[in-house]
Amino acid sequence: MTATTEVLLIALALATIAVAATTIPGVARVFLIAQAAFWSLSYVARPVVLLWVQPEPHFGDNVPDPRLAQLGYDSGIALVLQHVVFGLWVYAGFVVAYAFWARRHPPVKLPALTNDPDFVPTLAAMYGVGMLGRAASYGSGSIGSAGDVESANPILSFVAILATIAALGLIIFVRPERPQMAWLIIGGLLLGELAWTAIVESKTPIIGAAMAIAVRFAILGWTKRKAVSVAAIAVLGIGGFGWLQSLKQTQYAKAESSLVDSGYPPVVQPFLSILRRFDLLEAATDAYFHQPGFWLTPAQALQHAMYSLIPSQLLGTTKFQSGTEWAMEVRGASVDMTKVSVSLAEGNLNEGFVLGGYTGVVICAAFTFLLLLAWAKALYSRFFPIVILGLAMTGASALFERGILGSMENLGKFLQAAVLAWLISLVVREYRRRTRTEPLSTAGQSLPSVQSVGASTIEKRESPWD
Repeated sequence: MTATTEVLLIALALATIAVAATTIPGVARVFLIAQAAFWSLSYVARPVVLLWVQPEPHFGDNVPDPRLAQLGYDSGIALVLQHVVFGLWVYAGFVVAYAFWARRHPPVKLPALTNDPDFVPTLAAMYGVGMLGRAASYGSGSIGSAGDVESANPILSFVAILATIAALGLIIFVRPERPQMAWLIIGGLLLGELAWTAIVESKTPIIGAAMAIAVRFAILGWTKRKAVSVAAIAVLGIGGFGWLQSLKQTQYAKAESSLVDSGYPPVVQPFLSILRRFDLLEAATDAYFHQPGFWLTPAQALQHAMYSLIPSQLLGTTKFQSGTEWAMEVRGASVDMTKVSVSLAEGNLNEGFVLGGYTGVVICAAFTFLLLLAWAKALYSRFFPIVILGLAMTGASALFERGILGSMENLGKFLQAAVLAWLISLVVREYRRRTRTEPLSTAGQSLPSVQSVGASTIEKRESPWD
């Protein structure tokens, strides 16, 4: 099979996912369509550019892969995408089957916590705490960026997670009386996430914010205008991210980047910054050159996944970091990584192929799909920590570019964040309970008794607050 044929098969599988998702009620359709769009950039747009332009590998340009160039782009892409074609059609089968099931089982219309008067104030308090963590990280110079192996200050990074979770929650659930106020709040939160996207040099915060707006519309009801707005926010956000990144570059770096970009057709150049951020084709290439086996056994993978849910302080040992290990051992099988320390996104299908061949691809595709359904269910939960987990997954990359190991690592962090958020909610609820009861008790003490004097009796009417 040629590369063109495989790219067409991938495009057809992703179109099947997107079309089937439009028939699924509720918020699940949001992530399914987003997955199709995300994977199309890695597995369709990037291969199309490589097949069309045939670029020579250059330092500072990760769009052309030297391994694919050495094989010849047509032959190389055809080889590395075989397991991707298989995995995406398996995933499309899951989506189509669920679409038929969902039509007979309509979801709950509104999330359970929508009517909780303490929910949004708790999110606002979480956002304040998280912004303090972000400010402290920025002020101390301990901000981690995309691909970093570990954060310079894990505690501040952990606290900063609350700002991301709360921002997404406020975008989804805030319901002020005036619509103008709602959009003012959401606009401010979007700008904050866009700024944080540029600071941490990661596309995840702004993509999460766009996802949150899509979830909000999915709950309140879709219109064509809303759909176009979400797509525009995502595109402008990622494009704005590239622009903000360019402001931080030196003149020499800008000149070097312009020189590299000049090798591409003018119609492609505006999209290069986006294509460089969606790099699952590189992970698929890693998987092909490594081949199944020789990394982790299924038992080891399961053990590392379970350990990821336990805090390091309780575990008493350093936890397995799948992104780092993928860079050193899987990519290291075909690329010299001895002088590079980086954490890479492996992708669910690529991780499954390395762990267990095509059987592993099916298992990892099923895991990602079940995780997506659990996320959709979590947003409607009556339990605050479960909703926090759902919000955290909304802003994470687990459902887009991580496998089982990376997703479990994210869940481990989010479980700890959910505990901290629950403690904050207890404080907020107690404070609001006291502020509600104290004025009432004060009013009850200050209201005079109403006496009705008759000829032979005096009737005393007690205060209704007593």
